[in-house]
Amino acid sequence: MRNFELLDSYSIDTATGVLTFTAAQQSLARPIVALRREGGYIALSASYGPFEIALRPRFQELSRVLARLQPVEGLQTTRQVGTGQAFLALGLKPDGVLLMRPTIVADATGHMGFNLALSAEARHTLFEWLPVDPATATGENQTTG
Repeated sequence: MRNFELLDSYSIDTATGVLTFTAAQQSLARPIVALRREGGYIALSASYGPFEIALRPRFQELSRVLARLQPVEGLQTTRQVGTGQAFLALGLKPDGVLLMRPTIVADATGHMGFNLALSAEARHTLFEWLPVDPATATGENQTTG
């Protein structure tokens, strides 16, 4: 059974452009997710105590996947961004909480990942910061002719 750590506090450093998510309730491991836009990529650092997983998913792919997320009862994560060896698994709960599993796969024998969740308010901040627009990601705002 996976135990997700809720990250419900966030801050944006306007000087560096880094968006940081932390848990309001401090713990010894102090989980942190930090994101920064780097051209066509998003630099994502997920740390839990002294351990860190750093990923660089493509901005467009991450934005598109987040925009298309739908809550699916019984499933924790329904989409992945990245490769088979390093990816960010994402899921959306019915209450608006975003599940994030940054994962590094060693080989067929195992992997390492963090089970993190952004509160609905923190998820909203992430969607505004990227930005994520469900209408444009699915093509609803495109005109034909």
